[in-house]
Amino acid sequence: MAGLKFKIYGLVADSRTIDQAMLILAQSFVRRDVLPRIADEGDDNGMGFVIIHPGELGVSISAHWWIQGSVLCQYIYRKLYSATEPMDTVKRPVIACVWELALINAEQEAWRRTMMKSEPNPSVYMDTRADFATA
Repeated sequence: MAGLKFKIYGLVADSRTIDQAMLILAQSFVRRDVLPRIADEGDDNGMGFVIIHPGELGVSISAHWWIQGSVLCQYIYRKLYSATEPMDTVKRPVIACVWELALINAEQEAWRRTMMKSEPNPSVYMDTRADFATA
């Protein structure tokens, strides 16, 4: 999207699924809300990951991108299934649920192994996927 490459993860609670509407919501969120933030911030590394997580109480979509070589940025969309509007993530500054944290940790480890060395390897980073046994 707009010159950035995102890995996409689906993390699904029991009895929940990721359907086409949720994929469209995730794409819209990234295009409308995340890409302008990335452009405003500048200095991005052109790569990141998105977690689409239909949980037990609602859906979370978190976009993560790398800047300045080693800094991870994040922006989150959260909406309870019973709500008409998404949650205000400024007033309620959620980082991630415990299951999402496992994926975020796996991604930072992959970034360190593939990008934080004398010859960074973006293609290996993008091909490295988290082991879902950890999530």
